[in-house]
Amino acid sequence: MGESTFVIRYAQWITRHPWLVMFGTILLVMAASSGMKHLTIKTDYRIFFSEDNPQLLAFEALGTMYTKNDNVMFILAPKDGNVFSKETLEAVRILTEKAWQTPYSIRVDSLANFQNTKAEGDDLRVRNLIDQEIELTDDNRKKIKRIALSEPILLNRFVSDRAHVTGINVTVQLPGEKSTEVLEIATFARNIAAEIEALYPQIDIYLSGVIFMNNAFSEAAKGDLKKLVPISFILMLITLGVMIRGFSGTFATLLVIIGSILTAMGLGSYLGFPITAPSAATPTIVLTIAIANCVHILVAMLHEMRVGRDKNSAIIESLRINMQPVFLASITTTLGFLSMNFSDAPPFQHLGNMVAIGVGASFFLSVIFLPALMSVLPVRVSPVTNDDSHLMHRVGDFVVKQRQKLIWGMSIVAIVLVTSIPRNEMNDVFVHYFDETMQFRTDADFMTENLTGLYIISYSLDSGEPGGINNPEYLREVSAFADWYRAQPETIHVNSITDIMKRLNKNMHGDEQSWYRLPDERDLAAQYLLLYEMSLPYGLDLNNQVNVEKSATRFTATLQTLSTNDLLALDRRANDWLKKNTPHISGKEGSGVSIMFADIGRRNIVGMLIGTTLALIGISLILIIALRSVKIGLLSLIPNLIPAAMGFGLWGLLVGEVGLSLSIVAGMTLGIVVDDTVHFLSKYLRARREKGLNAEEAVRYAFRNVGMALLTTSVVLVIGFMVLSLSSFELNAGMGLLSAIIIAFALLADFLLLPPILMLFDRKTINKQAAIKALRHA
Repeated sequence: MGESTFVIRYAQWITRHPWLVMFGTILLVMAASSGMKHLTIKTDYRIFFSEDNPQLLAFEALGTMYTKNDNVMFILAPKDGNVFSKETLEAVRILTEKAWQTPYSIRVDSLANFQNTKAEGDDLRVRNLIDQEIELTDDNRKKIKRIALSEPILLNRFVSDRAHVTGINVTVQLPGEKSTEVLEIATFARNIAAEIEALYPQIDIYLSGVIFMNNAFSEAAKGDLKKLVPISFILMLITLGVMIRGFSGTFATLLVIIGSILTAMGLGSYLGFPITAPSAATPTIVLTIAIANCVHILVAMLHEMRVGRDKNSAIIESLRINMQPVFLASITTTLGFLSMNFSDAPPFQHLGNMVAIGVGASFFLSVIFLPALMSVLPVRVSPVTNDDSHLMHRVGDFVVKQRQKLIWGMSIVAIVLVTSIPRNEMNDVFVHYFDETMQFRTDADFMTENLTGLYIISYSLDSGEPGGINNPEYLREVSAFADWYRAQPETIHVNSITDIMKRLNKNMHGDEQSWYRLPDERDLAAQYLLLYEMSLPYGLDLNNQVNVEKSATRFTATLQTLSTNDLLALDRRANDWLKKNTPHISGKEGSGVSIMFADIGRRNIVGMLIGTTLALIGISLILIIALRSVKIGLLSLIPNLIPAAMGFGLWGLLVGEVGLSLSIVAGMTLGIVVDDTVHFLSKYLRARREKGLNAEEAVRYAFRNVGMALLTTSVVLVIGFMVLSLSSFELNAGMGLLSAIIIAFALLADFLLLPPILMLFDRKTINKQAAIKALRHA
């Protein structure tokens, strides 16, 4: 009773000083939102990996030993399908020269500047394949074509086997000093691509590579903020207008939403959380959740006004009956989102923390700013003396009368769906994080289908001694590994130092094809390599393939677009082959962006299992304490756990694949689905404890008093997360769709499963008490 008295006094103070309350909350929101000036958009894919991620550490070590693989790939597709036409070769030569001007570029590779080697007596001549001095006559172009299509380094990397597409690769070294570095490079690349297309209209140019993947993350984030947030606002306002049927309530809710979003983004920025593609969903999620608190307070207020209370009395009563459930719902939702801190991907940690801040802000605004504003806004309602015909009255009567059938029916549906969970397979295709409306995705698909791949696995093959890469046994093992990789169906291209060694050996034996093999002597291999390195121009040395001590070489396999499972299976096969067949090679673990993304899903699931479990324990303890009943608290676990299980089961039937983003959905939605349970149980227990109603009448009371609010908030939540499913970023789209499914199942569980369980539970308790009483009388 003391708690209700405090809430009543608090609500009375709010209604007596509305302007002071509104002014104070507006100042606080403005202070929090001032942090938005520090908001930054992170474009580096490395943001998805924690600092201690072993795959990231291995990848960074590889980049330190050689050069980084961050790149821009220009793909030139002549409309006549002939790369070796005079116009196309000229375009390749011009674009290669211009590409050196790319910001932060350290290397450019193409057909034009491929360092072709040829023996001239006892000397080795090294020159560009398409040299400035070479006139592009028919004979010279045929010669260039013959060399290009027979050179393993070029084929399926810089020229397709059908000679219809060619590529120019620009390697860049990002300083990491400015957040605009990726955008600078992408803008420059697009400009010179447009310039070449204007000069050579018969050539189409596509752009891919790691830099454009980075840029796609940024574009996805910006696109979601520009497209999804306005859609969400419009749909939410329409839904609220229809279900609340009043301008004042809709307007007040809109202000609470705006304040919650500004607070989340501002404080998140102060805490150092950047905007990434996943965290760009923050405004949409906060908007959706903020509405729920407002709806419960507004629906209760309007109900009290319809049955005869004046506006301020209705506000006070609404706060009295809703303060505890709204607080509990906000706490449990916050815990659910905070569980995302156990994710191994920092962007999802940022998303969880910013949404948690937004949920907290929405609670305070809903119980402070909203009632103050509603007390000064005009509110019109139509008084009713008997609303027994109300939809929720009929639903309550139906549930009470059909409780046995509902328990069996819902249990059967739940069991069928839960048994389908194993149909889900942990799988991901990181290129498909972006849908086909994004230019990066279409260009990456074109590149993979016509020239080379975006999926790369690199190995640092260590000989174990300085100068050991010249050891013939080491070279033979590397060459055998290259042959093995080329035989794999997933492989597009293999880049190995042994191809250069074979070519040099042939060159130094009068270009006799029979000498296209590895040198038999270590000294000879060392001499060839030294002679070749001394002949290479600046920027085209072997630092990207050979380490300083000449003890290790970088071996790179370019692959088709693969799923997580297929990629990891190939990597395991490669590691097994290396262990069995290369006694002279150490350092046999593959690395690369594709491997990093392939493993992050597994690591994320492990982390989120811990986070979700802790959140579940915390939420259960809170409910047990707040509801003052261990049995009711434990009973609430059923409608709280069943929706996620049913959602993943349905996903298993319809899709069957769970990726990086879906691994966080169970923890994220856990706090949300608890909201409906909290509000229903709160009203149910109020009927049982304060009004002395039996279980059946308490269920009817709960439906009458909170049923419409639960329906409204669930519809709003489903619509909000369905809007998120429109994202061009698949991680957000999948997360939104599955979350919407789980929230819909949560409503069904709270309407059709929880009430029958409560009635069954209470009936058993009453029967037990009756039996005890009968024994005493006997």
